[in-house]
Amino acid sequence: MPDTNSVIPESHADILEKKGFAHAATIGPSHEPHSSPVWFAWDGRELSFSQTTSRQKYQNLKKNPRISLSITDPDNPYRYIEIRGVVDRIDEDPDNAFIDSMAKKYLGEDHYPWHQPGDHRVIVRVRPEHTTIQ
Repeated sequence: MPDTNSVIPESHADILEKKGFAHAATIGPSHEPHSSPVWFAWDGRELSFSQTTSRQKYQNLKKNPRISLSITDPDNPYRYIEIRGVVDRIDEDPDNAFIDSMAKKYLGEDHYPWHQPGDHRVIVRVRPEHTTIQ
């Protein structure tokens, strides 16, 4: 298992602390790429994002935990980091604490405003294994 600290270049680690969107790419059921933007958190070891279990991305990751996340620096669109890795685990978020923390980071709101009745939220935890930077 790679040391996450050596995988994330210090020159681009600041991007992971900003409010950029991570474009998460997974492999779909017919082996086609599936990419969509997600809010994310970085704790210095793993990148986390919220997902509902009814989404295609969640279904894709259950079948194949490999993922790529591309994050453009919101202050310089010509600077980015791409993180390739594997989903280490998927945790429950029964009280929506994680998605609420993302709403605070990205919207300045205490609660996620688009929660739908019946949504089953989980937290996807990604362990970086390789990066590409520009």
